[in-house]
Amino acid sequence: MALVTKDLPKFGPVVPVIVIDHLEDALPLAAALLEGGIRVLEITLRTRVALEAIERIAKEFPEAIVGAGTIRTQADLIRAKDAGSQFCVSPGYTAEIGRASKTYELPLLPGVSTCSELMQANNDGFDFLKLFPAEVAGGIPLLKAWAGPFPEILFCPTGGVRRDTAAQYLALDNVACVGGTWLSNAEVMKNKDWKQLTALALEAAKISAV
Repeated sequence: MALVTKDLPKFGPVVPVIVIDHLEDALPLAAALLEGGIRVLEITLRTRVALEAIERIAKEFPEAIVGAGTIRTQADLIRAKDAGSQFCVSPGYTAEIGRASKTYELPLLPGVSTCSELMQANNDGFDFLKLFPAEVAGGIPLLKAWAGPFPEILFCPTGGVRRDTAAQYLALDNVACVGGTWLSNAEVMKNKDWKQLTALALEAAKISAV
């Protein structure tokens, strides 16, 4: 059965949002996260090595569910699929991105931060959305407010969600998982501290709602 984005929370409560600056970090980073029980890996297209990193991880670790983040255009989506992405994530939503996801059969987790974006994405057939940037857009109070008029919509809040607030987000009925940058924070990446990364992954995989 083909992957759909609603399947992602089945693999754990936290989706790491990963920025890879150096290609040589891709495989040890993926290995460390997998060892810690994190299978879903969102590699953001924010660096020149991102697509090659996705390709290497997808080939070396078939057990990983590798996706591409920061998808802004149809061209981004096509390149991500060609590199081996199994899903993609956008910071916002456009009809072009929605159509491309369906045309090229690459599951999309669309980003939204307003009611209008949410309604447009939902009208185009998407009911699992990324709230981004979560904290800046309104965070937990916004998600609680949206639960009334949009009870059928599930969210993956990303952007400002921290280790110490993830469980509060997960406690909301309309939150299925959260996106976290702390799993590949700058200090860990700079020091290539893969053991520490595995420890963070083990902790994240066990986060539950408070």
